Amino acid sequence: MNDTELLLASALLTYASLMLASVLRTRSWTLAGQKLAFGNRDDMPEPSPLAGRADRAAKNNLENLVLFTAAWAAARLGGAAPAPIELGAQLFFWSRCAYTAVYLLGVPYLRTALFSVGVIGTFIVGVAALR
Repeated sequence: MNDTELLLASALLTYASLMLASVLRTRSWTLAGQKLAFGNRDDMPEPSPLAGRADRAAKNNLENLVLFTAAWAAARLGGAAPAPIELGAQLFFWSRCAYTAVYLLGVPYLRTALFSVGVIGTFIVGVAALR
């Protein structure tokens, strides 16, 4: 995939993680959960541990996507060399995929390492924008 496709894939991953968090929190596969999901969500139950991890992973994906997108846009609009943009995008996307899965599984230290790889990907793209 090229860097543009990876940015789009990252956005889709973020959307999927937000939807998964919502489904897990509301338990929308049940009748009561469907009523909750389609309502105003004023009386949300406490999240299960998995739903809590899904919510935190989704929010982290969204926060990091914003930063990556800004770096990517600056690099692409600034005419940066394509190789570092693509490398950074690859690192960002694949680390975010693994991060999300590992966070859902509840693996703490590996999750942090994968988060760091995504930050490095964003940093590579940001540095490319400055050259």
